[in-house]
Amino acid sequence: MSRTTSGLTAVSSDDVEHIFETRLTSGIHVLSEYIPSVRSAAVGVWVRQGSAHETDSDSGVSHLLEHMVFKGTERRSASEIALSLESLGGLLDAYTTREHTSYQARVLDEHLGKALDVLADLTLAPLLSDNDLELEREVILEEIAQVQDTPDDLVFEMHSDQLWQGHPYGRSILGTKTSVSQLSSDKLRQLHQRTYRGNNLIVAAAGNLCHEELVEAVSRLFPTHSSDVDDVSSVAEPEGIKHGDAFVARTSAQTHIVFGTNVPGHCHPDRYPLALLSSALGGGMSSRLFQKIREKMGLCYSIYTYQSFYSAAGISGVYVATRPTTAQAAVEAISTELSTLAASGLTVEELDKTKRQVKGQVMLSLESPGARLHRLASFALHKEPFVGLDGVLEKIDAVSFEEIQRVAEMYYSPDHHFVLRLGPEAI
Repeated sequence: MSRTTSGLTAVSSDDVEHIFETRLTSGIHVLSEYIPSVRSAAVGVWVRQGSAHETDSDSGVSHLLEHMVFKGTERRSASEIALSLESLGGLLDAYTTREHTSYQARVLDEHLGKALDVLADLTLAPLLSDNDLELEREVILEEIAQVQDTPDDLVFEMHSDQLWQGHPYGRSILGTKTSVSQLSSDKLRQLHQRTYRGNNLIVAAAGNLCHEELVEAVSRLFPTHSSDVDDVSSVAEPEGIKHGDAFVARTSAQTHIVFGTNVPGHCHPDRYPLALLSSALGGGMSSRLFQKIREKMGLCYSIYTYQSFYSAAGISGVYVATRPTTAQAAVEAISTELSTLAASGLTVEELDKTKRQVKGQVMLSLESPGARLHRLASFALHKEPFVGLDGVLEKIDAVSFEEIQRVAEMYYSPDHHFVLRLGPEAI
């Protein structure tokens, strides 16, 4: 099969990151990183299809399809899929997000070809039978029920639904009981035929491997053509975001509270100052919120900041769980910290400390082939040029005191946040 190939090499101060990419004539994007110091490989297939590409009536179809491909293919039964890599000491897993679906395997380097064959079989040739659908539908309904019984998961679902005010980013990845109950095998087949092909596919691998051998295997195992596929449409920017407060009554021992506001998408340059601000505010035991709300006030056991960056927008916020009698005090204390951060940003010393902390976390997070695999896929998914580890560290170091002040003022005022409480009424 004819193909175009380009090699991207990022040079670090003490080593070379061996990164390569190839775009096949089918449209499939193939990336790899050669890591000679390991004897394993992580490989994955990403599909540009997630819950944000669905409608309300077919909500959850991407996630259900992800489950269904494991129920059997033309060549393997469900049990044979389960044994295919586990019998070799490997791992096989999958997940669905708002903008993509992913299937990954981790194996010894000598079994990379087998892992890629299994992944190709799963993604291109699932049976999607009616009998399997009825069984797996029940599994998904149990998963939805599990979220309903887990308030620290449910509060994020409810918060997203209300914050985005009808935008696809607020739609549940799992779907609803109603939508999942109505999904048909024909709907799954149509989605699979439209999206699990060509330009919508990314195949990436990291570990002790040869890029040219990977490309040859992908060319042979993924025989799709661009004409077979509809490009998944981009997600529109949100037009309106909810602010203020909301309360949902629920019997539980704690009140679960989520603050959240919209921020720019993944490719926006403000992502780096936002990451630093989030870390300083609630990224660990030394963060402002942990020291104030837990250590000094004793209002909670768990409190942290979170961020997610999608293509068209992102979300940044705070989560805390506390007893109903102390929920108001926790909300007020968090709001005070947000106001202080918005007004004053970080001190020079705090900014320097946070940069060291975040750079250390980035470097430690990339010590496994699995983590490097997800880094590779992230650049392709967001259509960004590859930036090596040194490049990322330089971007973090380049964030200025003035940028921190500007971004803090723009996004961290409590007036910009929507606050949702889930739990009992305060006594």
